[in-house]
Amino acid sequence: MKSTGGDIDGKNITVGGNAAFHNYINDFAHIEDPLERRRLALQKIDNTSFGWYHVRAILVAGVGFLTDSYDIFAINLGISMMTYVFWGGNIPSSTSTLLRVSTSVGNVIGQITFGTLADVLGRKKIYGIELIIVISATILQCTVGPSPAISFPAVLTFYRIIMGIGIGGDYPLSSIITSEFATTKWRGAIMGAVFANQAFGQIAAGIVALVLVAGYKNDLVGVANGAECGPACIKACDQMWRVLIGLGAVPGCIALYFRLTIPESPRYTLDVNTNHRKEEEDIDNGVSDKREDIETNQPAHSEKAQTAVDAVEIELPEASFKDFCRHFGQWKYGKILLGTAGSWFCLDVAFYGLGLNTAVILQAIGYAGHGDIYTVLYNTAVGNLILICAGSLPGYWVSVFTMDIIGRKPIQLFGFFILTVLFCVIGFAYHRLTDKGLLGLYVVCQFFQNFGPNATTFVIPGECFPTRYRSTAHGLSAACGRIGAIIAQTALGTLINYHCHRDGLARNCWLPHVMEIFALFMLVGIFTTLLVPETKRMTLEEVTEKYHDEIDPSAYHRSAVGTNSSSADSAI
Repeated sequence: MKSTGGDIDGKNITVGGNAAFHNYINDFAHIEDPLERRRLALQKIDNTSFGWYHVRAILVAGVGFLTDSYDIFAINLGISMMTYVFWGGNIPSSTSTLLRVSTSVGNVIGQITFGTLADVLGRKKIYGIELIIVISATILQCTVGPSPAISFPAVLTFYRIIMGIGIGGDYPLSSIITSEFATTKWRGAIMGAVFANQAFGQIAAGIVALVLVAGYKNDLVGVANGAECGPACIKACDQMWRVLIGLGAVPGCIALYFRLTIPESPRYTLDVNTNHRKEEEDIDNGVSDKREDIETNQPAHSEKAQTAVDAVEIELPEASFKDFCRHFGQWKYGKILLGTAGSWFCLDVAFYGLGLNTAVILQAIGYAGHGDIYTVLYNTAVGNLILICAGSLPGYWVSVFTMDIIGRKPIQLFGFFILTVLFCVIGFAYHRLTDKGLLGLYVVCQFFQNFGPNATTFVIPGECFPTRYRSTAHGLSAACGRIGAIIAQTALGTLINYHCHRDGLARNCWLPHVMEIFALFMLVGIFTTLLVPETKRMTLEEVTEKYHDEIDPSAYHRSAVGTNSSSADSAI
């Protein structure tokens, strides 16, 4: 159903709505009292049984994360391809790092910018714009070529930063929109399933790469290295990486319509939108009359009378930078933001740093990529697919199925704890581990990162903040995580070769110590997790009331003013 402008009685119809995101506000547009309309709309959202509607919402919201992981996986394979085109098979390490990190830099900008804008302008006005940016930047990357006037790596890096801004904006938007439209009972599973699309993105990139390598096999077989890569080989590699990167825009194009036609989030409309405040003023006289009735009909010192009077006087705080600083400047509220941001930062340092072991792990399973160019590209794609299916994919979905049963906080705490132990074992016993032993630990680490803090650090910030700052706080938390990723990919990625050449040691000689550093970050993650609340099976309003001391006015409105809503209730 798609609702359009117009109204039933002159003012309560809102725009938007589709098969993935239903317009709940319009279901109760005939209710004049805004607080009662709010109560009924949120009650319907929170109590709706899980069904195909939620599956469609997961697919639409999950497209951004599928694209995100597709791109991260695709650029790793794409660099292997383009190195034969532009660098004769030996890409400078600084250029490789720049191309890999550029998306994360854009993510930080996008997460903070779009997270803030979604709270200032509304979810509907912003959702879809970030996907348009991703689609446009992805297509533009495929058109970049060498020129005497420009630097190919610089232009490609620029487009990847722009694409990263769009991907970064998808983090807070998809999280909070899913959260605000999800049923309470399975909200964690629904949000987790949105995030778990990352695994499908990685698998899709690996499959596309395999198909491309197989398709150009005749041009690649027998070419020993970059020096022997002739015109046909160069053309094949050039076309492969462009198709591989460009196909990342397809899922976004499919989901774009649904994003552009969503209704405004009912919680944003009713909690933050200034029109709601105006409607509250319009019924102020009616509320005042009820207040007088309450005070007249109850004893002077009746607690019930006073509670009812207090309830009708509840006013939601207005969002502003000053109020944001005031609210989170108080430790009991600020510690929650510190917990979500700190946990995400600690997790991403190790999550992206774990990839430093990938070359060793691929060697352990026989897919290190030795041989001609065809074998190198084929083995790289297959080996990474094996690792994803072994650890990441099961971890994501075990997390989805247990999120609303075990709870977010226990999963995150146990995840950080077991990762601390695993990284200590890898770090301190690195030289005593066999290849198979290291492979086993690597897969287990991937499993508990995803059945653990990688999923929960996305879900918790989408639930544990007030509506007026939910997107901003989620964006800040996600940005801290991406800063951790940048540190892992640059500083710690360089540190693994610390003094190796000077001391005549092999490459990656400092890798065990880097694993020990990751263990320290996992330990810190345990303590930051203690600062976040548990939100399992609680409505978003209950979470806000319990952890931010902000009472939901509609929860008390009926009893306070004696609203007769039997006909409205029957509409649910």
